[in-house]
Amino acid sequence: MRIEGTVTLDGHGEATATNAVDVLVMRQAIALVLPAEDELPAGLDVDTLTETLRGHMELIVPDVETKALALHKEDIPRYCALACVSHANDKLRARAGQGAYATLVFARKLARSLAALCDHYETLTSMPICLACDRTIHRRSESMPYDRVSNSGGAVTSHTHVVCANRAPRI
Repeated sequence: MRIEGTVTLDGHGEATATNAVDVLVMRQAIALVLPAEDELPAGLDVDTLTETLRGHMELIVPDVETKALALHKEDIPRYCALACVSHANDKLRARAGQGAYATLVFARKLARSLAALCDHYETLTSMPICLACDRTIHRRSESMPYDRVSNSGGAVTSHTHVVCANRAPRI
């Protein structure tokens, strides 16, 4: 299994991890373990994917925490992001149970926690991501709002590229 952008080779053929938060790469890893089907794609090594998810979480947690702590103490996004960071740290301290099924369940828990961290990172950095293609929207002029109702009852405004508007999921 190879996930683009997580590891590069230096001039001597040694693998070196990148230190920049790349939400798109993280979401690619999440998509591997949280498919619509119950079964994972053939040939997927869950142990390797679990370690990849852990690495992504270890990379993004400090950024989310730093950005959240920079907000005013009464800001709700600060409390939400810090709660997510706390939950993610709990997941990072935990270990999978014995057996293939327990490993898969644990990987999916990590993926859900990483997805929440990615959402908070995007919110805290004001990096709009296209809801349809998961790519960064560089100019507001090439995007359009996509409103939907959240599970908590409030309205959520996401954005899509104008060319992706017809591909956005209908929730």
